[in-house]
Amino acid sequence: MSSKKKVQDTLNSEKLKHVHSAMTRIVSFMSRPQVDERMVREAGIALDRALFPLLVSIDRLAPIGVIDLAEHIGRDYTTVSRQVAKLESLGLVKRRAGEKDGRVREALMTEQGKAMTDAVNIARERIGRAIFEQWDEREFDELVRLLQKFVGDIEHFAASDPAKNADAGA
Repeated sequence: MSSKKKVQDTLNSEKLKHVHSAMTRIVSFMSRPQVDERMVREAGIALDRALFPLLVSIDRLAPIGVIDLAEHIGRDYTTVSRQVAKLESLGLVKRRAGEKDGRVREALMTEQGKAMTDAVNIARERIGRAIFEQWDEREFDELVRLLQKFVGDIEHFAASDPAKNADAGA
């Protein structure tokens, strides 16, 4: 019985390597500046590609403080603060005092910014349809279900990190 367990562990280990490799390739691809440039071009908008991920993140997460936004996109707080100020000067976002903590400046979308992210969403759907056009509906539904399950499990794992919880309690 123990030999079967070891064989199964080896098989799962190989499968986990494949999952990690696929996820790394996806993240690497999605993080390329050319991908943001193409999305901006496909959406027919004029926006510096460095500002693009911020605008999209603010649209999805607003209202959001700059520190939380920086953590979410994996950039330095001071860089994100300057970029949010640039988005604000372009009329795409506005900032206000936080509802829970007035010391926190939260970023929100303006109508102009929302129109821009709506154009991005239309372009993203058009590109997604092209990528998945050869998939049947069952395959696509299964991918969506499994990705949602995977993200939920990753978030649960991250939330249960004892080191993170110790920091939160301090």
